[in-house]
Amino acid sequence: MSLLVVGLSHRSAPVSVLERASLSADAQFKLLQDTVAAEPATEAGVLATCNRIELYADVDKFHAGVAELSTLLAQHSGVGLEELTPYLYVHYEDRAVHHLFSVACGLDSMVVGEGQVLGQIKDSLARAQEGHTAGRLLNDLFQQALRVGKRAHSETGIDRAGQSLVTFGLEQLAAGRDVTGWARGKRALVIGAGSMSSLAAATLARAGVAEIVVANRTFDRAERLAQILAENGDPSIGTVSRAVPMESVPAELTRADVAVSCTGATGLVLTAEAVAIAVEGRTGTPAALAENRSAPADVRPLPPTSVGTDDGCPLDLSTVQQGFSVMGEAAVAGMDAATLEQHAAWAAGPATGRREAARRPAAADAELITALAATAATVGRIPERRRPEPAPVPVRPEPVLFLLDLAMPRDVDAAAHRLAGVRLVDIESLAEASADAPMAADVDQVRRIVSDEVAAFGAAQRAAHITPTVVALRAMAADVVAGEIARLDGRLPGLDDKHRAEITQTVRRVVDKLLHAPTVRVKQLAAEPGGAGYADALRTLFDLDQETVASVSRAEDSTETNAQNRGPA
Repeated sequence: MSLLVVGLSHRSAPVSVLERASLSADAQFKLLQDTVAAEPATEAGVLATCNRIELYADVDKFHAGVAELSTLLAQHSGVGLEELTPYLYVHYEDRAVHHLFSVACGLDSMVVGEGQVLGQIKDSLARAQEGHTAGRLLNDLFQQALRVGKRAHSETGIDRAGQSLVTFGLEQLAAGRDVTGWARGKRALVIGAGSMSSLAAATLARAGVAEIVVANRTFDRAERLAQILAENGDPSIGTVSRAVPMESVPAELTRADVAVSCTGATGLVLTAEAVAIAVEGRTGTPAALAENRSAPADVRPLPPTSVGTDDGCPLDLSTVQQGFSVMGEAAVAGMDAATLEQHAAWAAGPATGRREAARRPAAADAELITALAATAATVGRIPERRRPEPAPVPVRPEPVLFLLDLAMPRDVDAAAHRLAGVRLVDIESLAEASADAPMAADVDQVRRIVSDEVAAFGAAQRAAHITPTVVALRAMAADVVAGEIARLDGRLPGLDDKHRAEITQTVRRVVDKLLHAPTVRVKQLAAEPGGAGYADALRTLFDLDQETVASVSRAEDSTETNAQNRGPA
């Protein structure tokens, strides 16, 4: 096995690059054909989703394979090789198997444990089978990946976080409420018409929103998505869908209750100012930056700290929105230069104070104790040092506009986090919220499953690699037996059929017994790591013809591939 995968995903590349590198169905088919036509590759498969583009191939040369597969990805994606290369990753042999099995289990997904990728792997296998680019290796690999993924979901609790990114984001917007109940009757704006935006629109339609407005830079794609939603919608829900040009987004945002954005734009699609104008259009009240706020029921407070009471802090951070980081981009977004400088000084201040306190000499403590004793002797008690009463904190208004930003880089200005009347969930807050979603024990258990399955798959492939050699050896032994029986017939022409059959059977049993132990043992040895050389040793020891072994291998591959290409498991 010389399995090679070259690809890019949400872990290695921004969404803008992934969007530009996305492959249509026709482009994927052409990429498969060109890959198997290239010299280093004999099999090929493409796994293309909204979050990853990966090219799998069985190659006979590693370095040449990497160069060829990278070049082909660049050619068919339309992204230049120099621009694409920094975002590519490469996995080879067992590491490539480990990678695909991890993907199938949801360990490599943006939301750990999501199960949608299993359907995408199944589609990738079907596409390779249809194009006759999947041989024995890739058929075995992808079908085993499907089985491993199903095993992980059935034997562990990994699918407790096994939602699509869209579903997980909507759950964060709903703040613990049932998404269907939260979404029913709302008006939704979906910005973008790619795969992620389409999934968001379909999910919102199933959740029962009253209206979905699709905006996209290419209006035809927006119209097509709106038409699909209308044709496939549930009549009992009665969701209305329509398309608008991107220029209409500000006006539609004023009407919308929830907006989902996932475009390939390199700049912001929704600025904080545009969001504030939309909120003001709905409420009639300016949506100022909410410097002081109380935590709604779903907010997860920071650990106990003096952060909110320190002098010089430009923000009241005693309570924060889930996913809000005091040092993150959202905390300082929208600050002017003077306030930003104040925030930086405050952030560095407590650590400096702690260092100064740590350096305070013991003599200073002794002086303080003496002074306190003198005071107690004079007034009869130690004076209390009361903290000032906290000032009343204005209640943060309930959100009137819910924003879900699924783009990398972000579509929505991070300053919108701090707008009153707005709840924003973006990739940054989703990553933080999803980090604790699956239990660590479940993730560890899935990782063990993946490791075990990778070892078993490697052993099976190595054992299968030696099978043609063993078959050729037994075929050679059968030819030797046949030749000796024919020679015996020439020397004993009067031998009757009964005796000839008994002699033939005896010779065959002797040969089978002589070959049984070494062939069983060589299969066991070949299945172990580093066992690939046993096939070569067997061919050398018995002087087996290389072409005979190759013909057996081709015949087996053809039979297995024809059976597997009838459909994926």
